[in-house]
Amino acid sequence: MNKFDYMEKFGHEQLIFFHDKATGLKGITAIHDTTLGPALGGTRLWNYATEEEAIEDVLRLSRGMTYKAACAGLNIGGGKTVLIGDPKEVKSEAYFRGLGRFVQSLNGRYITAEDVNTTTKDMLYVSMETDHVVGLPGKSGNPSPVTAWGVFAGLKATLKEVFGTDSLTDRTIAVQGAGQTGYFLINYLLGYDLLTDTFTKEKA
Repeated sequence: MNKFDYMEKFGHEQLIFFHDKATGLKGITAIHDTTLGPALGGTRLWNYATEEEAIEDVLRLSRGMTYKAACAGLNIGGGKTVLIGDPKEVKSEAYFRGLGRFVQSLNGRYITAEDVNTTTKDMLYVSMETDHVVGLPGKSGNPSPVTAWGVFAGLKATLKEVFGTDSLTDRTIAVQGAGQTGYFLINYLLGYDLLTDTFTKEKA
């Protein structure tokens, strides 16, 4: 991949590499667009096969965050961070505090949060080094239930458009991936709302 050609084609502003030898922290942050405000996007921890794969992922995801923020009418732009490593081996307080120091070095151009293989607890460690982090316990918290609800609402809107009704009755729904967002989506589809701890009337 010719990185500058890719960034020019899709409108990226920055691609930043960072490393902390003491903790083994290796990461890449992409800032796609800050026209409307600082770039917001979670930190994904993944055992990428190659650095090129990680670069492609962070560029793609940061661009998606710009569009998500614009669609929601938010005064923020799109960014993303990917950390390269095995989540079962690399995670520690020192590791995420190292991430926090890096985020702080960007002086507010980028705000991070949890994502795949990172948690609200991990973000607490990040917050020890920077204020530029969201999704903390007792505040906005884990975004997965709300993300899943957005997917659920989109699914029902699609059913309404295609079939003339948003009913899930007698529909077969396939969910690929049962991580945090997939877990909540499956529960919504089964008719159980984990946010209110109640069953809805309709089940898939």
